[in-house]
Amino acid sequence: MQRVSPRGAAENVRARPERAMILAAGKGTRMRPLTESTPKALIEVSGRTIVDRTVDRLLEAGVKTIILNLHHLGEQIEAHLDRRNDATFLFSREPELLDTGGGVANALELLGAERFWVVNGDVLWLNAGESALGRMIRAWDDTRMDALLLLHSTIEAYGYSGRGDFFVDPAGLVDRRLENEVAPFLFSGIQILHERLFHGVDAPRFSLNLLYDRAIAERRLHGVVHDGEWFHIGTPAGLAEAEEFLNVSFPGTRHR
Repeated sequence: MQRVSPRGAAENVRARPERAMILAAGKGTRMRPLTESTPKALIEVSGRTIVDRTVDRLLEAGVKTIILNLHHLGEQIEAHLDRRNDATFLFSREPELLDTGGGVANALELLGAERFWVVNGDVLWLNAGESALGRMIRAWDDTRMDALLLLHSTIEAYGYSGRGDFFVDPAGLVDRRLENEVAPFLFSGIQILHERLFHGVDAPRFSLNLLYDRAIAERRLHGVVHDGEWFHIGTPAGLAEAEEFLNVSFPGTRHR
């Protein structure tokens, strides 16, 4: 029998995910007319596409292989990323949209890992001090978690208006707000998931919210609160907010 040293066991518990998925299949209807001819992932924010910014962050976190689900104008995304040679890109095509959970479940074979990143294709984030993804890697614990969400303050978010999504306790356990409540944190669209989260779900199309609720009930949904800036690029107004912030904060800089 192979023996695992205490240090080796700890490293396995907090293993750094080397694979990631970017959810890029959406039609971007709220971003029209921009998305009539350009997929949302390829919209530029202050001179650089959303997908390139996300890929850069994932590479900084040690990711080697990135999977993207494709539907609306997906061939443009594939052609764009084919020009990069700094990661392995794989594509999960969806003739019919499968929603967030179904999209990830459909790509599990390509992901081929116990734990992996999943990032929405319409978010942008800036680090404060330490990398947000680095903080999540340090917080991850296989023994206690099936999912770890990056959360962000609702009142400090750009491109967002809503009542928030979650509460988080001092131990990092996440709970969903009730229908008439206001929650202090929103889900940023950035997460680490373990493949066991998908066990027992056979529906081809479903939301990740289904799995979050199950993980909450089992006390296996955790969160880390982001301490930098976060932008939702879901509407032209959200895009304008992000560009204004970047252009004022980092004048003359293309890549931030």
